[in-house]
Amino acid sequence: MTFHIMAWVMTVAGSLLGLRFIFGGAGMLREWGIEVSDGAVILFRRLGVVYLALGLVFFLARDAAPSDFRSAVCLVMAGAIAILGFLGLFEYLARRAGRGILIAAVGEWVLAALFIWVWWGGQ
Repeated sequence: MTFHIMAWVMTVAGSLLGLRFIFGGAGMLREWGIEVSDGAVILFRRLGVVYLALGLVFFLARDAAPSDFRSAVCLVMAGAIAILGFLGLFEYLARRAGRGILIAAVGEWVLAALFIWVWWGGQ
């Protein structure tokens, strides 16, 4: 796995998640077994913009040469995404979210592992 490929994965994932959060947040809340409220939908829309921005950042950085900064980006993303996965598991175990959130958590752990792989390989 190279940083270039990982950047494309994040570009596509960030863009799709961003659009889903903005335009389909209520559906995602229902999939996760969380009560749909105006406040939650507003937060999902705002978070969708953050995901779109992440997608754009990785698109613009897709050809970045190996550097300390690129390594830091990989490690920070791996840590943040892994924490999202653990938070999803925590909410499921606390019965505040349904089984649908576990799919997101597994996907997040896979992405975190891929970022570690890219960092470790330095490519």
